[in-house]
Amino acid sequence: MVSMVSMVSRSRRVGRSGLRECVTLGLALGTLASPAAAAQADADLAERFAQLALDCVHQEYPNKISHVLNTDGDALPPRALTPAFYGCFDWHSSVHGHWLLARVARLYPASGAAAAARAALSQSLTVEHIAGEVRYVRSPGRAGFERPYGLAWLLQLTTELREWDDPDARRWQSALAPLETVAAEQLKGWLPKLTHPIRVGEHSQTAFAFALMFDWAEATGDREMIELIAERSAAYYLQDYDCPLRYEPSGHDFLSPCLAEADLVRRVQAPDAFAEWFGRFLPEVPTDGAIWLQPAVVSDPTDGKLVHLDGLNLSRAWMLDGIAAGLPETDPRRAALVGAAAAHRAAGLAAVSGAHYEGGHWLGTFATYLVTQRAPP
Repeated sequence: MVSMVSMVSRSRRVGRSGLRECVTLGLALGTLASPAAAAQADADLAERFAQLALDCVHQEYPNKISHVLNTDGDALPPRALTPAFYGCFDWHSSVHGHWLLARVARLYPASGAAAAARAALSQSLTVEHIAGEVRYVRSPGRAGFERPYGLAWLLQLTTELREWDDPDARRWQSALAPLETVAAEQLKGWLPKLTHPIRVGEHSQTAFAFALMFDWAEATGDREMIELIAERSAAYYLQDYDCPLRYEPSGHDFLSPCLAEADLVRRVQAPDAFAEWFGRFLPEVPTDGAIWLQPAVVSDPTDGKLVHLDGLNLSRAWMLDGIAAGLPETDPRRAALVGAAAAHRAAGLAAVSGAHYEGGHWLGTFATYLVTQRAPP
């Protein structure tokens, strides 16, 4: 199975570093504007999303820490505990906020946000700060810190920097390398002991984290991680059928348990095998192009948990697109998947305003991941 996984992944990435990295935000959103108008739309969106991260990566409070205290001396402010990633309300949001800045600065170096993004990355990603992060994660009682969601996003951040041919990016990547090693070690030590998948719609879900981890492993050539995720994915998911998408979403979901699983499995199976599995897994997907899955509605964007549903719309959009891309080109279910993705994309992007910190500190990341098509085809 592992050799097949590697073969499929390589075939799906042909040209990615060329054509896909040059796809504009306007094209990703389906616009038909002139090249000049599309370029301006790209820059505007990039700057708007990046500003959300710039507003929070060095904003320490309010702050929600997941912190094991070993002694009285551990009762410290966030900036002392995790000196690189203390902003954006919580550690994982800070990590993927830095990913957002790296992504925008790399793809849109002429945008109004690029210089500020570089400055913020330079302020955070120093050797000294990362040494503090490593000390924190390696301290007793913290083996499960930010596992798997935050650690998977940390790997995604290092992937972004690794793929950026820029001297500053190489310096930041070098500084991050010790924490990248710790994150990979923590995850590799955990997965063989995890006897069941975690099927929730929030941070502890395994399927979404596995997808980020798999993409990192492919980018770095980490065969051990590729094989481990392939084996765990097969054990956890390949016998699944009739996933209860009708029960989704739960009220606090920002990830779909069913769609995230399918978006992972399409990474590790060839299109024909994935199509057969997907037919058993979600048999209700229409073959006539009908949109059967409606976006979620947030009743109170000032509630930090209820606003998760805005993120669900964004993550559903890229997962639906990914699932469609994983099927054979002639598969009749692709139209329904792409149509549902478009509806979720529109609903999700409309909510990324930054009007309320409850969503503003993290939704920009999900919007950027979607419109820059970070997920592999």
